Amino acid sequence: MASDVTALTAVEAATEIARGAISAEDYMRACLKRIAAVDGEVHAFIHLDPDHALAQAQALDQRKANGGRIGPLHGIPVGIKDIFDTADYPTEFGSPIFAGRRPNADCAVVRKLREAGAVIIGKTATTEFAYFHPGMTRNPRDLKRTPGGSSSGSAAAVAAGMVPLAIGSQTNGSMIRPAAFCGVFGVKPSHGLISRAGALTLSRKLDHVGAFARSIEDLALILDVLAGEDAADADTRPYASPGFRASAAEVPPIPPSFALVRTPKWDTADTDTREGLEELAKDVGAHEIDLPEFYRDAWSSLRAIMAVEMAHNLGSHIDKGGETSKIFRDLMEEGRRVTATQYLAALRDAQRYAEGMMSIFEQFADAIITPSARGVAPLGIEATGDPVFCSLWTLVGFPSLNLPLLANTDGLPIGVQLVGAPGCDERLLRSARALVRQVAEAE
Repeated sequence: MASDVTALTAVEAATEIARGAISAEDYMRACLKRIAAVDGEVHAFIHLDPDHALAQAQALDQRKANGGRIGPLHGIPVGIKDIFDTADYPTEFGSPIFAGRRPNADCAVVRKLREAGAVIIGKTATTEFAYFHPGMTRNPRDLKRTPGGSSSGSAAAVAAGMVPLAIGSQTNGSMIRPAAFCGVFGVKPSHGLISRAGALTLSRKLDHVGAFARSIEDLALILDVLAGEDAADADTRPYASPGFRASAAEVPPIPPSFALVRTPKWDTADTDTREGLEELAKDVGAHEIDLPEFYRDAWSSLRAIMAVEMAHNLGSHIDKGGETSKIFRDLMEEGRRVTATQYLAALRDAQRYAEGMMSIFEQFADAIITPSARGVAPLGIEATGDPVFCSLWTLVGFPSLNLPLLANTDGLPIGVQLVGAPGCDERLLRSARALVRQVAEAE
């Protein structure tokens, strides 16, 4: 067992707690001590009650001592982005409009986490309404830099060793970009894999629930807990016997194949990112594919859909005169200017983009390699960075992972994004594990 239990992955910690090597209470105390030591500078948590967190851990220890059921996340602290309803903590959406808001019930994700034995340790910081206006969170890798957004606090909490797992969301680049900037593993699963019921709705078409972790195995563990149909989210679907951990642990019958995909935005990546991705692709024998000009308008399609649906879902806060940022108000106005014809055309084109990319998986690769972001986390916390390398995969709803495999000469993380075919999240995890192992063996 690691001498510092806060360095354990979620899988390792759950194993140690289950076999009695450490208690849920002791593990919680270690995490709270770590938070006390570093969060004064990082500002990952917006709501934290140490006594309440300890009470949850103690109750889980008592349940175990009484012979009660032990879930797969028994005693594991999980940070929750502050757009997901929690019955025991405020949920304020990163906006002063909702200061002090107290939901009456847990959202679907939090309910499943509790059923699996997780401790909801606290709420992590988000940008305003999970859009672009940032909060106070800083990047643990360099406090002068942004952690990304909008899942800023969740990514930073995992990167700083405060918690082994944290929940986030992505409507454009809000999972993969902060995972890349903070140097942690992150997953944005296939659209509809995880219920969004009880979470702030930005865009039905684009909203995804995701997670941050310290390993691929940890991501597989949390997907096993969270995946599945929910009548309260019409985009979810039946999912028989989730087996993400089992699939991730499998040795592929044949080595997975990869394709380095250059989107029309490829040249906006910095030199370190382009060269790092190309060298990685060469090392793993990846096919190199340049997407055709047909895809150049995908980013404007996502923008139109996001602006319309966010204006529909959140525009009333502007109408009521609530305190909002200029960047948010501008988006609401933009969304109201988009015509019905433009909106429907964007939805149609999103489907065409998805259909067009299926040939890559059918002909060339098990997974796509592409940048997670333009480069390392930018200096300053006044903005959250450019989501340009996440937008396309959000628009089409394909599953994607951030793998912290590269770094620049200063040691700052450069994310590698691995993208899979829709509904093939288990296969993507297996391919990712093989890729990570291949890179490690080559070092």
